[in-house]
Amino acid sequence: MITFPTRRRLGLLTLPLLLAAAAPVRAQDPGYPGQPIRMVVGFPAGGPTDVAARVIADKLARSMGQPVIVDNRPGANATIAAEAVARAKPDGYTILMAATNHTINAVLYKNLKFDSEKGFAPITEVAVAPTVLVVNPRFPAKTLPEFIALVRAKPGKYSYASAGSGGTPHLSAEMFKQLTGTSMLHIPYKGAAPAVADLLGGQVDLYFATLGSVLPQLQGGQLRAIAVAAPRRSKLLPQVPTFLEGGVEDFRLDSWYGLLAPAGTPSGIVDRLYTEISKAVNSTDYQEKLENAGLEPVKDSNPQRFAEQISEEITAFRKVVRASNLTID
Repeated sequence: MITFPTRRRLGLLTLPLLLAAAAPVRAQDPGYPGQPIRMVVGFPAGGPTDVAARVIADKLARSMGQPVIVDNRPGANATIAAEAVARAKPDGYTILMAATNHTINAVLYKNLKFDSEKGFAPITEVAVAPTVLVVNPRFPAKTLPEFIALVRAKPGKYSYASAGSGGTPHLSAEMFKQLTGTSMLHIPYKGAAPAVADLLGGQVDLYFATLGSVLPQLQGGQLRAIAVAAPRRSKLLPQVPTFLEGGVEDFRLDSWYGLLAPAGTPSGIVDRLYTEISKAVNSTDYQEKLENAGLEPVKDSNPQRFAEQISEEITAFRKVVRASNLTID
């Protein structure tokens, strides 16, 4: 079993209570921001990372008095976007909306041109989403036991989409295969939106998706959910059982979304961003917008906690990647 000992939503064990103390308050730059802020996203428009980015960008622009421009730079499992931000001037005007794949990439890629941990100044986590197994409505299996039996009977016949090699959907499928003794063909895409499009069109059979990337299609009946990877059923999909209810234990891999600045960004600027983002995350309209997109707001993060989380996840994902024999040059 792969365990994530201190990660509450991602781990297969329960996270101990978070420290009650908030991040230390440091002097903030009174002149910041004096120009537009660029928020880089490593996936195409329309996916959950992009949704979280645009909601936060809108709130930040209103509270900080400067435009916050969302810059989509998809490709290479979001490493193109991460590298651009890692190399940017550390002045608070270029930040990254990262997701769980950021910590996966740290151990998946052999030759990254940046350090996923030391190359960034964590600001805060802002949202989380469960993984849900979805299929085209024409897929013959209706329940998780039926799905497992069908896939086991025809190893390698059925294909699963991912939002990119090494991302959460990819590792979710690999973990599922390990737990159930099944074999499926991996078809990677450059983001959630094109993966969902081909699933709708029948080019691929299934997708271990983050809920936010497929919620409209599930609600509209264009896709069908088999099971959700969460401790309990989602209130957005109350009719969909959990993997545990379907007989698969220890399967849980959530997706987080959070903001990073380049390493060396002054602590006062990081704290200013954290303060304004915290206001956004705790606002009622932000929570409603995220819930409508299948995302859950995270209200208990700060720069220090987020930094610790990233470090711990890199260690934990190293075990997952090794167990799956996954590497990318």
